[in-house]
Amino acid sequence: MSNNSNPTSTSTNSTILIATAIALIAAMAFTMPAFATRLFRPFTSSTRLGITADTSGGSATQIPEGAEKATIAAGCFWGVEHLYRKHFDGKGLYDARVGYTGGDLNNPTYRAVCTGSTGHAEALQIHYDPSRLSYRQILEFFYRLHDPTTANRQGPDTGPQYRSGIYYHDTTQEAIAREVTQLANEQWYKGGIVTEIAPAGQWWDAEDYHQQYLHHNPAGYECPTHFLRTFPPLQ
Repeated sequence: MSNNSNPTSTSTNSTILIATAIALIAAMAFTMPAFATRLFRPFTSSTRLGITADTSGGSATQIPEGAEKATIAAGCFWGVEHLYRKHFDGKGLYDARVGYTGGDLNNPTYRAVCTGSTGHAEALQIHYDPSRLSYRQILEFFYRLHDPTTANRQGPDTGPQYRSGIYYHDTTQEAIAREVTQLANEQWYKGGIVTEIAPAGQWWDAEDYHQQYLHHNPAGYECPTHFLRTFPPLQ
């Protein structure tokens, strides 16, 4: 019996093994849980838009005089922004920007915020027409679209950057925030709300690729806690 190997056969077997491995990797990518794909978002900061510090600057939309501003946090900002735009476009919403607030680091990047060590929350800043859309409506919607009973977590997303928060811009907003929170706590969440209510701090726009992410990437990750609950109206 000859001990000589067949080079052609060896080469063919190697090609088959490589092709099989590539196919298995591709299959794993397609079956990966949706939340896991969030871990592989690009960390680029090269397309970061202008930073706004408690102003309407940095927004791609011209904000009319007389507009008011609301700042909230409810977990992954992709889904929060998407739901507000979907529900309130054409109904008094001028613009909605995702970004970072509540932290100590100046000019934070997504990579830094993801560590959970900067103190920032992934947040949404809304500019709206108060004659068509009220701050109370914005907050009632806020309590319907996410789970405010889990501290530093929304679904599979964990860390202080995913906390629930309302960041008021004046004493009138603070009073409404506390009233709506109390009613939602009593009537909807049975005393379980852990939402942070605090003065609005410095705002930083998130990188460009985060803005309207789910509009540009319809199959992108969306936190499973982001959907509208069918609660009865608050009394």
